[in-house]
Amino acid sequence: MRILILGGDGYLGWPTAMHFSARGDVVAVVDNFAKRRWELEDGIEPLLPIPTLHARVRRWQAETGKEIELHVGDICNHRFIYTVIERFRPDAIVHYGEQPSAPYSMQSREAAVYTQHNNVVGNLNVLFAMKRFCPQAHLVKLGTMGEYGTPNIDIEEGWLTVNHNGRTDTVLYPKKPGSFYHLSKVHDSANIEFACRVWGLAATDLNQGVVYGIDTDDTCKHAELRTSFHYDHVFGTVLNRFLVQAATGRKLTVYGKGGQTRGFLNIRDTIQCVALACDKPAKAGEFRIFNQFTEQFSVRDIANKVEAAGKRAGLRVQIDNIPNPRVEMEEHYYNAKHTKLLDLGLKPNLLTDAVVDTMLDTVRRHSGAVQPATIMPTIKWKQ
Repeated sequence: MRILILGGDGYLGWPTAMHFSARGDVVAVVDNFAKRRWELEDGIEPLLPIPTLHARVRRWQAETGKEIELHVGDICNHRFIYTVIERFRPDAIVHYGEQPSAPYSMQSREAAVYTQHNNVVGNLNVLFAMKRFCPQAHLVKLGTMGEYGTPNIDIEEGWLTVNHNGRTDTVLYPKKPGSFYHLSKVHDSANIEFACRVWGLAATDLNQGVVYGIDTDDTCKHAELRTSFHYDHVFGTVLNRFLVQAATGRKLTVYGKGGQTRGFLNIRDTIQCVALACDKPAKAGEFRIFNQFTEQFSVRDIANKVEAAGKRAGLRVQIDNIPNPRVEMEEHYYNAKHTKLLDLGLKPNLLTDAVVDTMLDTVRRHSGAVQPATIMPTIKWKQ
């Protein structure tokens, strides 16, 4: 297939590009390197330095003999994305190209407006480009489980059948997002559903849980092919933060009571899910929604896993409950369905003790690069 990956410089975009290229697909990546600029704005950086995308593309070709086509530009510029899609004519478009951080979107009015403009307008430009140049292509869009929030009923996979006053209909599942970032994803989903229903486009919305993991088969081929590992309070995920705190002798900072429950999945499973969606695409006019995660854990569960891994490694790890900078339910019902990707053939890589131990060992070997000042939260949802 001809696969166009938007956000190809990112934590997920780059390993996904290598995966499709390795298996023989024709791959092109798009990025404007905005994520690197956001990191500079907030004075943060990944645990290990990441080579430029140009350097990684060159290294990939040197290691494998396979070429990944690179386009530098902003998908909020409709002329740019129109030109790329008209020339490349993709069979599938994998869309990672958005601002991905809830804390970033909550730090100021400017950041909130920028997040929604960047994400919603960029996604709309992609939809219009598809309609004009490749209406038969399949859009695989990275959404988030955060669109749903934490309702007191089971979370279905995107749709809900309701009975009201004796009549029945199936509607998009009600959303209760927890940040301006998550709100942007809700807007994306509504716009994609409209484009499928009215224009006949085909799309799969992957409502993804929290992703963890450092390595894939392809990132391990050479140090220059690695992907990013963020542990900071803006772009870092909870498991990464706890691993860094354990490795550097700091307490694990659990926000509030730690009962916040979410879906989690390994980076290898993200790539597996995206590939399954591309290989078994939606039909014309169909808007599929898959809940993309493999396990559910609370923040407290994750802290306990890292504490246990630290003890196995001979470290003294302590857990500290700190005031929650976010506005969220800390103890709640959470039961999200996630069977559709399993039905397509997903073989989960679970968060075993061995996985946590391996990640902790990697972090310990590079603990000298940790910037402690970037770990503790400074962005509050409600001042």
